[in-house]
Amino acid sequence: MALGDAPAAGGPDEEAEDDVLARGAALEAFGESAETRALLGRLREVHGDRAARELAEERFRGACAALGRDEWMMNLLLDMVQDKTSPTALVHLAFKFLYIITKVRGYKIFLRLFPHEVADVEPVLDMVAGQDPKDHETWETRYMLLLWLSVTCLIPFDLSRLDGNLLTQPGRARMSIMDRILQIAESYLVVSDKARDAAAVLVSRFITRPDVKQQKMAGFLDWSLCTLARSSFQTLEGVIAMDGTLQALAQIFKHGKREDCLPYAATVLQCLDGCRLPESSQTLLRKLGVKLVQRLGLTFLKPKVAAWRYQRGCRSLAANLQHCAPHRPEQQAFLAPSDSHEDDDVPEGVESVIEQLLVGLKDKDTVVRWSAAKGIGRMAGRLPKELADDVVGSVLDCFSFQETDKAWHGGCLALAELGRRGLLLPSRLAEAVPVILKALTYEEKRGACSVGANVRDAACYVCWSFARAYEPRELTPFVPAISSCRSVLGLLVHECEHLQTQLLDFLKCSSNCFLVISVFIAGFPEYTQPMIDHLVTVKISHWDGVIRELAAKALANLTPRAPEYSATHVFPRLLSMTRSPDLHTRHGAVLACAEVAYALHRLAARENFNSECFHYSFRGLGGELMRQAVCLLIENLSLSKMPFKGDTIIDGWQWLIDDTLRSLHLISSHARQQLKDAAVSALAALCSEYYVQEPGQADPTVQEGLVGRYLAELQSPEEMTRCGFSAALGALPGFLLKGRLQQVLAGLRAIARTSPQDVGFAESRRDALKAMARICQTVGVKAGAPDEAVCKENVSQVYGALLGCLGDYTTDSRGDVGAWVREAAMTGLMDLTLLLGRSQPELIEPHVCEQVMCRVAQQASEKIDRFRAHAAGVFLTLLHCDPPTPHVPHRAELERLFPRCDVASVNWNAPSQAFPRVTQLLGLPAYRYHVLLGLVVSVGGLTESTVRHSTQSLFAFMKGIQGDPQALESFGGTLLQVFEDNLLNDRVSLPLLRTLDQMLANGCFEALAAEEDHPFCVKLLALCKEEIKRSKDIQKLQSGIAVFCGTVQFCGAVRRQALLQLCLLLCHPFPLIRKSTASRAYEMVLTYSDVVDADALDEVLAVLSDTAWDAKLPGVRAQRNRLCDLLGVPRPQLVPKMSHAC
Repeated sequence: MALGDAPAAGGPDEEAEDDVLARGAALEAFGESAETRALLGRLREVHGDRAARELAEERFRGACAALGRDEWMMNLLLDMVQDKTSPTALVHLAFKFLYIITKVRGYKIFLRLFPHEVADVEPVLDMVAGQDPKDHETWETRYMLLLWLSVTCLIPFDLSRLDGNLLTQPGRARMSIMDRILQIAESYLVVSDKARDAAAVLVSRFITRPDVKQQKMAGFLDWSLCTLARSSFQTLEGVIAMDGTLQALAQIFKHGKREDCLPYAATVLQCLDGCRLPESSQTLLRKLGVKLVQRLGLTFLKPKVAAWRYQRGCRSLAANLQHCAPHRPEQQAFLAPSDSHEDDDVPEGVESVIEQLLVGLKDKDTVVRWSAAKGIGRMAGRLPKELADDVVGSVLDCFSFQETDKAWHGGCLALAELGRRGLLLPSRLAEAVPVILKALTYEEKRGACSVGANVRDAACYVCWSFARAYEPRELTPFVPAISSCRSVLGLLVHECEHLQTQLLDFLKCSSNCFLVISVFIAGFPEYTQPMIDHLVTVKISHWDGVIRELAAKALANLTPRAPEYSATHVFPRLLSMTRSPDLHTRHGAVLACAEVAYALHRLAARENFNSECFHYSFRGLGGELMRQAVCLLIENLSLSKMPFKGDTIIDGWQWLIDDTLRSLHLISSHARQQLKDAAVSALAALCSEYYVQEPGQADPTVQEGLVGRYLAELQSPEEMTRCGFSAALGALPGFLLKGRLQQVLAGLRAIARTSPQDVGFAESRRDALKAMARICQTVGVKAGAPDEAVCKENVSQVYGALLGCLGDYTTDSRGDVGAWVREAAMTGLMDLTLLLGRSQPELIEPHVCEQVMCRVAQQASEKIDRFRAHAAGVFLTLLHCDPPTPHVPHRAELERLFPRCDVASVNWNAPSQAFPRVTQLLGLPAYRYHVLLGLVVSVGGLTESTVRHSTQSLFAFMKGIQGDPQALESFGGTLLQVFEDNLLNDRVSLPLLRTLDQMLANGCFEALAAEEDHPFCVKLLALCKEEIKRSKDIQKLQSGIAVFCGTVQFCGAVRRQALLQLCLLLCHPFPLIRKSTASRAYEMVLTYSDVVDADALDEVLAVLSDTAWDAKLPGVRAQRNRLCDLLGVPRPQLVPKMSHAC
């Protein structure tokens, strides 16, 4: 819509929208008000129930945050408090709710809402007196009552009128109200809860009453100073007492009249000096000390407005920035003439006060520095011009590089206060602005981090206050210097555009400041060059690598704003910086060169430059930083199509990339992957630009040397070298692979195979598979060209390598490192299959597709969540791809089990969602073997959630086939086939034994137990015997014992053989195995009652439980033989050892 077509402000549409919003807000407020009223009305019912009471408090906190006016809430709660029939618990609950309101609104606003009639004084005083200061559950009640009492004691009548006749009985005097209030206030100033703060408010309002100050002020101040003198900030009790006392004194000197407080100010200051509060470790005490000191200083000085201050009529920053508008008259600023009759007699204590405030500017805590800065501003406003100028000079002394960042921060806060009050005269700006410019870029490195963010923020505050305080003509000479600092520019954007909290959060992110805000600010011509210069001068050589990277990217973003300046000034300067002896400068300069060169290329700028900038030492300290930076530079210069074809610099670049890939094992592990990626990206860009002879044709000499060299490096004994050159081969452009494809694929297949010499090189196998998949994508599919593209002649070899790596289960100290290889293999299979399906689906043979789907399904049923989710993603992608993958087994059933609409909603990382779905594949014959192979590893694993959900899913499937004997036998046959194929393979056999134990214990094969010597039972027993034969693995033996006990449920010879195996294990050489066998056998006899005759049952149980099976074997063997007789199995016979003839 054109600008002229926009509806006028205040039009009917806008009024209607405003009306709707207003009604909505009113309805929402009404709803919240009604809900809150109901909540408060139920307090009488819930005050006795702790849980209901806490729930009501929580709901009331939320309601208070939403509601604006709270007088009606306060009236409802005070009615409960003042009701004589209200239980004590209800009164305390009402005060809790009142305290919640004060937290939301602040106690100062809340105070005026308390009833404060004369009739309220004594009831409130009696309520306070009836409280127990040691009851930690009701501190809100005491806090609110003290605040209420501080309002009621302001009645405009002499408090003695409320006393009446103090002699109630002959010889006994009743304490006056004045004495009672003072006694309560003093007692609560030293308590440990928040009532101490309310007591300080009470004291400040009570002591400053005209009738009280005459009688009680001197005595209270004497009590306060004695309390301070005898308290120590090194003890908890002393800290509490000093805190309450200092709060009270600060409030008294703030609210009291100067003529009343002046006689005591010097004494209080002297006592405060003796407390040595700046040495305390308690932040609150130091802050209160600074507050009290400044109040004492203001008491020494007469309240007046400095006649010499700088004044101007308008304090709007928006008006300042628009002062040049022709229709807006310029505001006239003036310096008021100095009063020649100004009283220069400054009291003696003022110098000490200012000295302490200047020390407070350097305090280690921000709240103390902020309080001191405000004190400096207040004091300077009452001083003569010369003395105030001395104070400004002392503040400027904080900006020394011998001072800490705390002093710089405090100095900035003080300058901002002085500036916004008009106490920093324009004549001082020439001294103040340079130090503020230093503060805007202040940063001090400390270890692995830096300090200075608070200093820079405070310097921005100074700039903001100056912009509000001074006429534009006063600041004009300093604007260009200030405009180069990004923090100030961000703040100016905030002030000029009146942005809200969202932008403040936006500005906190460094990347947005560098990459987004900077581009906007640089759109104003006066800021463009200073910002670029600041980035080059300061940020490119920053100690933090992230800042250097952001600065380089920011320079690239700013290049379109000043292309000529970037090409003629910035780029040559960056090139000279690449020769700097400082590592950070070199690194940042190379990054910036790369970014600026590519940005200039995009702008069609062509600038030749000296290639000597690459002659560095890339080893030792900083080598990895420089390598990565120069690789990025090579990539961007290649993408920029710089005219270096045939230049010797290309050989240097190629050497650097090769040396980087060859030296990866020397790089720290955290930076290795990033450096490898940078080198590979640089190689791809370099080859694409400088190694092409004709379109689509490589230089034969370069191709021969490069590919041959990289294939030779694949045989390196260093795993990381293999990784680097595998990735490099995968990144080569298609014209370099033409005619050498078979050779490259053969080299990658060779290192993708596991061999005894490099079984631990899982990362190199992973990268080889990734390279093969990437090469296939690069060269594409083409019939009859095995050395140029994927075709019928070589596709089976690629599939064979990828499928073979799905069986890589290598483990080392890092865990299942073979999972990296399997993940890369699954990704490669998916990419290759999709590639063939799009171009030549006839190359996908049925048995290959079946193998791919089944092997991926196996991975989708295994125990590691991340890899299981990846496998499921690959499986579903192949199932639902378009065009459809040919020869997928059971496609119709799979699409029914895994509909396309459910693909995105299932979290395959979660065992609870993954296993119920994947176990459904057990019902499909083509998938059963591989899914079961993966599932038994999960069921027999160690992770609790994986074991639980996989077991539940497997048992649910078994329950579903119990009524189908043929399906059960088919499943049992597949299970035994998995066992037989993985015999003595501990990765599978051990969890398989655990799985069998659970299945037998849960009666999964009860249907087979009815038939005597069923083939499944016979073969299962034989495989278990073979698995644990001569094993010394404790876990495997214990799992075998459990399976033998489970097979006892089968009838016939299987049971006798199982009992015989258990009897043999009762005399195993390991005592632990003997004990475990006896324990399991005991449970087995109790579970399967038909195993032992009823008349021998008790004796069998007694032998199993009473025999010390961990004793010497001869004694154990006798009990074992006795047990064999009871069970009806032959006694095992000792086999004599064969003696060898000499």
